[in-house]
Amino acid sequence: MSRSDGKIIAVIGSGLIGRSWAMVFVSGGYSVKIYDNQPGQSAKAITEIRKQLAELEEAHMLRGTLTASQQLALLSSYDDLAAALQGAFFIQECVFEQLEVKQSIFQDVERLVGPDVVLSSSTSCLVPSNVFSRVQNQSRCLVSHPVNPPYYVRLVELVPHPETAMTVMNATHALMTEVGQAPVLLKKEIDGFAVNRVQAAIIAESWRLVQDGFISVKDIDLVMSEGLGMRYAFIGPMETIHLNAPEGLEDYMRRYGEGFTRLLHSFGPVPDFCGAGAKSVAEEMYELIPNQEAQLEARRQRRDQLLRSLARLKKEQQ
Repeated sequence: MSRSDGKIIAVIGSGLIGRSWAMVFVSGGYSVKIYDNQPGQSAKAITEIRKQLAELEEAHMLRGTLTASQQLALLSSYDDLAAALQGAFFIQECVFEQLEVKQSIFQDVERLVGPDVVLSSSTSCLVPSNVFSRVQNQSRCLVSHPVNPPYYVRLVELVPHPETAMTVMNATHALMTEVGQAPVLLKKEIDGFAVNRVQAAIIAESWRLVQDGFISVKDIDLVMSEGLGMRYAFIGPMETIHLNAPEGLEDYMRRYGEGFTRLLHSFGPVPDFCGAGAKSVAEEMYELIPNQEAQLEARRQRRDQLLRSLARLKKEQQ
């Protein structure tokens, strides 16, 4: 028997991230109970998941060893929180990004589960000390922040509350690894975690280069998709620089460190993302991809198809 047999995970929230987490967990053989406080929404989520699992199976991209029907049989939907939490050893919260809502949910959850149940939030930017401020036993709390869409992009950031027990971090790391994710452990909490801090730095400088007239929206995206991103799909920035000098990382910094320092001092203040100066950047983007529902959805589907193909390639290269 696998470690997952008979084990239950509760997913709170049946939106895009909640559905994706549910699919990830059932791919590992876990029973998943999906809860949503809007009547009927969790049942609709399972209908959507059924469709996605069938498509993945047909494309030979279904994760795990179980068939689509076997994975679907592990899913159940709930409108009652207490019923959804019954028997679960791990809770993955996936509601919208509003601090008070998350605080209230975990306050309710703690009253309904035993002391050993792990409480995990999918928040992308709220630090654990704030999310779990109303929880009494904070040693079993952490953030498990996925990258959208989690089914194709395997990274998940595990961020501890200052009181989180290392055993909880290690157990969650093991769980995420078992279900096919690629977990990374942050040693302590920080605003934005790692993914969004790195992403913000890239976005800020890309935005500044466009806004200040150095390059177009189309071409700055090509800098990443046809340049840096080609390497970063398989190796990170630290390994990149380590491999880019004959004698490794220290040699690289001897050669280029002064130039990097000069560049970093030239970056200037944080760009204005919402003022008058931002309008021209947005308009340029809209010329490439109109901000209309149909066009945006088509590009999202294209993104997911490309990520699916990349995920297949990465799996083949392991």
